[in-house]
Amino acid sequence: MPQRFATSTPLLLLIDMQQAVDDPSWGPRNHPQAERVCAELLAAWRGRGLPLIHIRHDSVEPRSTYRPGQPGHAFKPETLPLSGETVIGKQTNSAFIGTGLEALLRERGWRELVVAGVSTSNSVETTARMAGNLGFNVWLAEDGCFTFDKVDWQGRLRRAEEVHAMSLANLDGEYCRVCRSEAILAELGNIPARA
Repeated sequence: MPQRFATSTPLLLLIDMQQAVDDPSWGPRNHPQAERVCAELLAAWRGRGLPLIHIRHDSVEPRSTYRPGQPGHAFKPETLPLSGETVIGKQTNSAFIGTGLEALLRERGWRELVVAGVSTSNSVETTARMAGNLGFNVWLAEDGCFTFDKVDWQGRLRRAEEVHAMSLANLDGEYCRVCRSEAILAELGNIPARA
C-alpha cells in the first residue's frame, strides 16, 4: 500500500454521509467526530481544487432510513455537496455496483482514492475492498468513518468501536492503507493547489 500519494490528483470519495444514520434505530455508534473530520477533508479538497465525489445511498427498501423521499435521504449539513460537485447514487452497499463510478474514475485518470463516510463495516468496507480489487490506490481515513453496535454470528453484542476496528483490520494492507486524517492532510500539503 502507498505511503505517499502516488498521484497529484487523489480523489476524495465521501460515502453515504446522509441524515439517515442519525435515526435512533441504528443504535450506538463510534467516532462522534467523524462528521467534523469529513468536513475538514472536504474543505481541504475544495481548497486545493482536487476531485471529489459524494456517494448517496438511494435505498429501495421500504423501511430504510436512506429511502428517497424520507428526511434521512438528505446529506448531512457538514458534507453537503456544492453546486457542480459530482453526486453518484447507489442502491447496494458498494459504490461501484450499478453506478458509473468506475468508468468515471478511469475516464478521468483518477486512480487514487481517499475514502471516508459511513458505515465502516458496510458501504465503506465494501467500497474500499472493491476499489482495491479494481486496482485503485486507496487510503481510508479511519477517524472519518464510523459504524454501529452489532450482534456477531455467535450472538454476542460487539461495540461499535470493536466492529470498526475489525473492519479496518480486514482492509489494511490488502485493500487499502488505513490511517488517520492527519496523515492524509499532511500528505495533501505536498500537492500544490490548483487554479
